[in-house]
Amino acid sequence: MTARKDQGEAEHASAVTLKAVARHVGLTPGTVSAVLNNSPACRSVPERTKTRIFDAARELNYKPNYLARALRVKRTYTIGVIAAEIGDPYGSVVISGVERYLRAKDFFYLTVVHRHDADLLESYAQLLLERGVEGFITIDTSITQPPSLPAVAVAGHRSVPGVTNISIDHRTAVLYALQHLAELGHREIAFMKGPLISSDTEDRWNSILEVARELGIRIQPELVVELNDPDGCAASAPEYSYPFAKELLRRDRPFTALFAYNDNAAIAAIRMFQDAGLRVPEDVSVVGFDDIQAAAYTNPTLTTVRQPLERMGEIAASTLLDQIEKRADYVAEIAIEPEFVARQSTCAAPALRMQSARLGTHSESLSAKGLS
Repeated sequence: MTARKDQGEAEHASAVTLKAVARHVGLTPGTVSAVLNNSPACRSVPERTKTRIFDAARELNYKPNYLARALRVKRTYTIGVIAAEIGDPYGSVVISGVERYLRAKDFFYLTVVHRHDADLLESYAQLLLERGVEGFITIDTSITQPPSLPAVAVAGHRSVPGVTNISIDHRTAVLYALQHLAELGHREIAFMKGPLISSDTEDRWNSILEVARELGIRIQPELVVELNDPDGCAASAPEYSYPFAKELLRRDRPFTALFAYNDNAAIAAIRMFQDAGLRVPEDVSVVGFDDIQAAAYTNPTLTTVRQPLERMGEIAASTLLDQIEKRADYVAEIAIEPEFVARQSTCAAPALRMQSARLGTHSESLSAKGLS
């Protein structure tokens, strides 16, 4: 009998309605609903009354019926998140910021991953529309057509009416990195250029070309490798960038520093150089981009440009909800200020002649170790 009674009490508690909470506090359901949903209508409700309502909801174990709410107000309180990747250190941290903000605002989100497949991207976008999302957040995805709903692009870079682009200030970011290397005496600098599929690649590379000219750094074609992989995965994990670092050593052209497209590529390069017998940073300094969590735990720890990725996700979510709720005017672009983090993977440039000899020696060691 006790078990049945407990079960009945649990069912009763789970069935508590908004009207029951209203009766308990002696207020109208409309007032209680406005307070629990934090709608503009509750601004005139005294704080003491709001506290009574929240206390009653907890006491009665009130659980809002989101399906009923959606049907009543003809809204789903759901947004669609469209990402190129979901498990990579970049996208996952951005999504974490999106999730943190939306959870605090009682919004849901549905995530799809297109892996740079245009057909998949189109079909997933349509699927999200059919699920009733109220807006989109895209991550490392180029939107080419004006969307039918409010949209915010993290690292989208294309100017599309109705889409707010949130991106790092690439020129400032590149200036931090190249100025750091120049001040350490580096002039022969190798570069890992981003893959064509990444929406950051063009802006970042154009910034490198511009800043290098200003600083008097000559970019040599022999010291540039482009992270394009047949499977479109070159920048998503360190193992995909390892062969490109190997290619730089194969070319037997001396360099004292490497500026990698992202931290994954930088981490792969450090491992490659170490496998070839080179010391980082004594023989080759390495600079990354992003400041993913692993950057502070590599050996040596990675000097890099920090993007506040989680914060960018929060800004994307807040900007989108402001547009959905019509709380703010549309803005075309939000530029995020980068930070520079100097760690152990960079130091003063070695004498180029000595470094050239070391590179030649270690290029030969690639063949001896079966790494060529």
